[in-house]
Amino acid sequence: MIERRPFGSLAGDERSWLRAKHHFQFDDIDAAWGALFMWNDDEIAPGGGFAPHSHVNMEIVTYVRRGAISHRDSLGNSGRTVAGDVQVMSAGTGIRHSEFNLEPEATQIFQIWIEPTIDGGSPAWGTKPFPKQDRARRLVVLASGYDSDVDALPFRAAARVLGASLKRDQTVEYDVAERRYLYLVPAVGRVLINGRHIDARDGAAIKDVRRLIITAIEDSEIVLVDAPEGRSETASKLS
Repeated sequence: MIERRPFGSLAGDERSWLRAKHHFQFDDIDAAWGALFMWNDDEIAPGGGFAPHSHVNMEIVTYVRRGAISHRDSLGNSGRTVAGDVQVMSAGTGIRHSEFNLEPEATQIFQIWIEPTIDGGSPAWGTKPFPKQDRARRLVVLASGYDSDVDALPFRAAARVLGASLKRDQTVEYDVAERRYLYLVPAVGRVLINGRHIDARDGAAIKDVRRLIITAIEDSEIVLVDAPEGRSETASKLS
């Protein structure tokens, strides 16, 4: 199954400094796609941002599409993540943080929330550059809960966040394990996924597919999450 979720059909939120679209209904656990709880497409005006607030027991991945985001948290971490790069925050037992656009232009991000494998653990934060040339014509793991993905930012979920840059007519393939929930969004460009047309910033919700064949209709940059079932779904199968 490959379900297209057109960008124009997504629910949203607009404030003086924020324009947001939600690929999943915000704060609605029933709308989660497996362990993938949230995928927001945010545009933050210069000087705007999220004032200090708290999170617990969630893996939060931020992919910067344009501009840069500046982070500060209760652990003493601070950093600036620029376009094409990724930051990961493992909330664990609890962390308080802020995210602001301190740039002279609008910043555009994908913010992705994934349910951790187990609750608890010490909170953590990290950021890492991922040069686009390294993602040319191949999927690169940007963040992962698997020890084998040594070059990826670590988090505490049995999931991966991957990215690729494709020129027109280039193709990448991705093998999918059983009972996985995948979600793909072209940050820019248009692609075919197993023949299904997906435009820029559309979402593609994917399950019960064992191989993805992704072909760029035009120069494209894609982000893909490969997540397990949610813990509540797994528990129901074992009961």
